[in-house]
Amino acid sequence: MAGWCGMGSFFFGAKVDYLGLRTALADRLMPILVGAMSFMAALAVAGALAASTLAAHWQADSNAALTVQVPQPDDPAATPGLTRLAAVQQQLQVATGITGLHLLSAAEENKLLQPWLGDDAGGLALPIPAVFTASWGGQDITGLDRALATAAPGVLVETGTAWAARVAALTASLQACAAALLLIVALVAAAVVAVATRAGLVQRREAIEIIHFLGALDADIADRFAARATLLAAIGAAVGAVLALPVLIWLATLAAPFGGVGTHTGLPVLLWIALPALPFIAALIGWCTSQLTVRGWLHRLA
Repeated sequence: MAGWCGMGSFFFGAKVDYLGLRTALADRLMPILVGAMSFMAALAVAGALAASTLAAHWQADSNAALTVQVPQPDDPAATPGLTRLAAVQQQLQVATGITGLHLLSAAEENKLLQPWLGDDAGGLALPIPAVFTASWGGQDITGLDRALATAAPGVLVETGTAWAARVAALTASLQACAAALLLIVALVAAAVVAVATRAGLVQRREAIEIIHFLGALDADIADRFAARATLLAAIGAAVGAVLALPVLIWLATLAAPFGGVGTHTGLPVLLWIALPALPFIAALIGWCTSQLTVRGWLHRLA
């Protein structure tokens, strides 16, 4: 038996393709399918990173936003000699943590209301409140709300906290979808490798049976198939990642006005790290799947 094991090691230690794997595991179908999976994985990773970056940008803006609406701005305030508008403005100017205070002009309000009230909201004889916008440091707004309500009852104070929470929830949902897509892509890639490997085993069944019965170890045969599958999976994933690159740059260019999502041709730095990792991940999937498939097949053969 030792002699037969030595013969098996001779067969599988040589570089000659004694099993005919270049024919059994063709270099067309598997790389194309794995390349398509790699392309989809690159898009999923880019989507997750873009969603995270954009959400961080939008959350920072939302958390810092402060809007104060003053109904009946020209009516007298609780403070003698001041209108409601002047009283609220006075409180906002002395409040701690508020910067960039700005009173919207009639033209700016009209532009905001245009989608709902038409081009001339002021001409509709509707009581339009005065609106202040500002940035705040994220501290508790309760004290300011109470002070404004005392100076001018009915004032509405809104912050971007609720919007920031919604953006965070949306980001988590998008990242979960991206993770699910990556898992599906990995499973499909593993299925492609398994089907291709089984087809190669069936095609070279007689040669494998002969060598196996002569004493070749299961590990020797599995290593040969795994090496071929790993090479084809890595090549396919590399091609898919390269083809995804111009698409990702184009998408990053489209997304740039929404918050500047990255650097170096518009792509996040993490994506430049993730793209070269795709061939290695595909190679690992190819190696593990092929090993399991061949060893399981040989176990049933015995």
